[in-house]
Amino acid sequence: MITFSDVAYSRAAKTLVEGFDTTLFNGEKVGIVGANGCGKSTLFQLILGDLHCDQGDVEFSDKLRIAHVKQETPGLERSAIDYVLDGDSELREAEAQLALAEQADDGHRIAELHQQLELLGAYDAKARAARLLYGLGFSEAMLEQPVSDLSGGWRVRLNLAQALIKPSEIMLLDEPTNHLDLDAVFWLEAYLKRYAGTLLIISHDRDFLDALVDKVWHFDNGQVNTYTGNYSQFLKLKAQQEQLQAKAFEKQQAKIAHLQSFIDRFKAKASKAKQAQSRVKALERMATVENVGVREQLSFDFLQPKHNPDPLLKIEEGVAGYGATVILQQLQLSIRSDSRIGLLGRNGAGKSTLLKTIAGSEVDFSGKREQSKHLQVGYFAQHQLEQLNGEQSAFSQMQALNEHLTEQEVRNYLGGYNFHGDKVFEPVKSFSGGEKARLVLALMIYQRPNLILLDEPTNHLDMEMRDALTLAIQNFSGAVVLISHDRFLLDATVDELLLVDNQAVTPFDGDTRQYLQWLKANRWGNGDSTNEKPNNEATLDRKKQKQLEAQLRQALAPLKKQSDQLERAVNEQQRKLAEIETRMSDPELYNDNQKDTLTQLIADQSKLKAQLEADEERWFEVQQALEEKREQLAQEITAPS
Repeated sequence: MITFSDVAYSRAAKTLVEGFDTTLFNGEKVGIVGANGCGKSTLFQLILGDLHCDQGDVEFSDKLRIAHVKQETPGLERSAIDYVLDGDSELREAEAQLALAEQADDGHRIAELHQQLELLGAYDAKARAARLLYGLGFSEAMLEQPVSDLSGGWRVRLNLAQALIKPSEIMLLDEPTNHLDLDAVFWLEAYLKRYAGTLLIISHDRDFLDALVDKVWHFDNGQVNTYTGNYSQFLKLKAQQEQLQAKAFEKQQAKIAHLQSFIDRFKAKASKAKQAQSRVKALERMATVENVGVREQLSFDFLQPKHNPDPLLKIEEGVAGYGATVILQQLQLSIRSDSRIGLLGRNGAGKSTLLKTIAGSEVDFSGKREQSKHLQVGYFAQHQLEQLNGEQSAFSQMQALNEHLTEQEVRNYLGGYNFHGDKVFEPVKSFSGGEKARLVLALMIYQRPNLILLDEPTNHLDMEMRDALTLAIQNFSGAVVLISHDRFLLDATVDELLLVDNQAVTPFDGDTRQYLQWLKANRWGNGDSTNEKPNNEATLDRKKQKQLEAQLRQALAPLKKQSDQLERAVNEQQRKLAEIETRMSDPELYNDNQKDTLTQLIADQSKLKAQLEADEERWFEVQQALEEKREQLAQEITAPS
């Protein structure tokens, strides 16, 4: 499909990649990983033809349709749904041709175009676009809203929907989960699993990559290395390779030292001159094994709070909203000094409103609120990135917090957030999204809060920074309340989950995996309840009710049987998968003599995961069908005759 032959390219006089050789085949799902600025997004520009490589060639199959997400969204007056439909350029072109044919009253051409439009799916295109937008969190009212009325985050989702609706053989997605809530990430993940074409995904979301990719391209120090498997398998194989390379390096260094010792001892002796010279040539011909070394890992610690009272905050009978619009009510919340709380809930349910309520800002609140006099809140949200002073440097904005800081103290502190050298003196307006996010975090943490509120902190952060953030939260002695679409961050840092739904905040008993089940059981957020009993059921006498229950059981038996079979299959697959992962945790398995066993286990693990995901997806579908059938039959049976 696409062949890269000895490709090299650079940006701003910096070589990003050289010697890239690989072939991308039809249907492959590739995760592209590496530090920010290493050339991943530039590769997409090469594929799209926006840039040309400095060396080598990129060859494409004929008639290759490529879908990608636009970086900008103009403030158009077109409705959101029409803007999404514009992504299907073939459909829009056929519609334009039909309009011209109708103006010319060309009956033959009109008939041809109607047939073409039917093949292009024109007659259900609007419904397909609506489903995409619903899945990405849009409400029905927002479908007809002008693009110009939507915020930047919603426009990013529009561009993603445009890429998804376009017929394509290959799709390029650059950080597609940024600006999405967890429910939209789950939906997108399920949607992309059904994509039949070739998928290239740049992402720092390890769970998202694990669920979707079967190959990884790792960008590192100008090289692109290919690994088979998902992201977790890539990490294991990379660690294994580095271990082998370290051993090879040590072995070669010992050989070099031995040869050099012989040369130094005997080069001046005539009787040994030839042997010494042959060893000099052997050294010159030797292919050098690079030293993997111990790479310095990015790490920083959140400054510990000066005071850590317990409890920090209590809210009772709280009502929060904006003006006359109530978002949350009957709010009961207690935040202790060491709370680790993650917030779950569908888009628009009120997670961010809850954070603002906790912070005591930007919302209208009524109810009882008790907070410690020592409460110090640190609040991180995406809109704060744009509130940074673009003309000032990171250095000057740090000094604004404490004018007594020396230059070295500022450098040392910002260095922990990966700002080094003259970067601290550059105007913030030149910073990338990730750099701005790191600076906002640094400024917030410097003020030593004892309650940290984080609203999607991982947007724009690379994998290394996400890992550093995870460790910093784990080591922080204060309280944390977190909203994130990054499942790894949530699972690794919080010990209590709250579900925000239907204006209520309730404890959620489970993890992000169970939350996915909850989302699917609740129809991905369309607001319909499947658990309400028919209105007239309460008036039925007991005998009649038993008869109805018997009829329902009989009618639902086939679906129930299918559900039970799938549930047993899922349980068995989970058991086998646990056994495999236990075996793969054995360090002895990564020795050279166990290579075949490891390869087979990885293959079995991949196959089991794929089957498990397929069976779980089918089980959720059957459960939903079961609930819908139950409600439908109950209404039919209890309807007046």
